[in-house]
Amino acid sequence: MDRRVSADVQARVGGLLEGLVESGRESGLQVAAYLDGEPIVDAHAGWADRPGGRPLGSDSLIHSFSTGKGFTATLVHVLAERGLIDYDTPIAHYWPEFGAHGKERATVRHALTHTAGVPQLPAAITPDELCDWDTMCAVVAAQEPLWEPGSASGYHGWTFGWILGETVRRITGLTPAEALRTYVTEPLGVQDELYFGLPESELARTAPLVEGNWEAWLEPLPPSAPFRRHVVPNRAVWTVAELANRRAYLLADLPACGTTTARAAARLYAALTGEVEGVRLLSPQRVALAADVAVEGEDLMLRGRYAKGLGYFLGLPEMAGDLRAFGHHGSGGSIAFADRGRGLSFCLTRTRLVAGAAGTAARMLADEIRSAVTPANGH
Repeated sequence: MDRRVSADVQARVGGLLEGLVESGRESGLQVAAYLDGEPIVDAHAGWADRPGGRPLGSDSLIHSFSTGKGFTATLVHVLAERGLIDYDTPIAHYWPEFGAHGKERATVRHALTHTAGVPQLPAAITPDELCDWDTMCAVVAAQEPLWEPGSASGYHGWTFGWILGETVRRITGLTPAEALRTYVTEPLGVQDELYFGLPESELARTAPLVEGNWEAWLEPLPPSAPFRRHVVPNRAVWTVAELANRRAYLLADLPACGTTTARAAARLYAALTGEVEGVRLLSPQRVALAADVAVEGEDLMLRGRYAKGLGYFLGLPEMAGDLRAFGHHGSGGSIAFADRGRGLSFCLTRTRLVAGAAGTAARMLADEIRSAVTPANGH
């Protein structure tokens, strides 16, 4: 992209962010984008704590909930590229305890596509238990699948992290956080900006989350709704600001979630679709395998129709519905993805958790960047 065009889109995105904050719709936002391996946007606006307090910076860390699932999927694919993990091998081959109660045929592919059949948590699960790795791995291993693994897809909101994270630990001997650093973030040079659990030294850089209307959006879901009943069975484990601002939660190794800067997550996705300063995380063939449609149709937990690759959602609204785009969104409106058709990667991180009509910022900003790069890039 021509430098003048890049400067123009940077200025336009920065202006939009400032306007969103000044209008009171947003508290703190970061947006970053890469085109063909080069950074074209790194913008931020708002506050890292209260309005008028500490300014948010490009290096401020923001907990972005399930946006981190894209980091976990990427880690698994990097290990697969090295021959350390096989998608169609049963998880129980790596983690024997997982094979109990009818899960012996559930494979790594099933975990990546949310078809393993174990999205559920115990009804009385607590935040303290949620943050204890050994406890949660034992809980997940003891679950009976709600459906025959591979026969349907239902969002494994929390359990995705323990299923794949413990598989990674059994294979590498590293905790998920250590493996992410070794295989993904250090090679990319973002080891100080993209995490599962935070090192204690990074807590001061982390902007607290604030509730917009996200918790209010969850509130009216009936207890019988699959997402409420199975994925977040009690209020203590709802993906809301109260949970995410807990010190123990931020420090916990939870590969279903992630804490990051927008520029680090955008760089990760840029290194999936091309080279970033000589680093490419996966071969083009591996990316095609990971990002093509693997399952499509109704999600039993979310009760909507989705296309999923191996660990990524495809063609979300923020991606303009384009199935060549893959990534992951997080509770309250964060998202990171790559658009293979345009050679573009994008991330929005946010401190105010929103849903519905209040959650349009990511789509608006991604559209703004797409409109600037598509004619210039010729895709």
